[in-house]
Amino acid sequence: QVQLVESGGGLVQAGGSLRLSCVVSGSIFRTDAMGWYRQAPGKQREFVAGITTGGSAHYDADSVKGRFTISRDNAKNTVYLQMNNLKPEDTAVYYCNSWSRPTTWGQGTQVTVSS
Repeated sequence: QVQLVESGGGLVQAGGSLRLSCVVSGSIFRTDAMGWYRQAPGKQREFVAGITTGGSAHYDADSVKGRFTISRDNAKNTVYLQMNNLKPEDTAVYYCNSWSRPTTWGQGTQVTVSS
């Protein structure tokens, strides 16, 4: 059974940084590209960034390119999202999941950016 545990969120001022972590249990980490998603209040969940099993990264939103970096540690079954130069519009609950076939969602981690 897949379990996804996100952490690292918090309250930060605009321009600040956070590093999110997601520990993945279950086979999907070895077989799937992994992604970070976010859901802002009153909005649909959206894909933010993905990384293949080989480490190739993709950033879906122009708004995060150059500011966010996704990475993975295969030895620790962990996916990271380094977020720099945060903006108030980055405020959301952030989730990780399989990029190609999202399964049961974890609890997410709240990121709040104040102006």
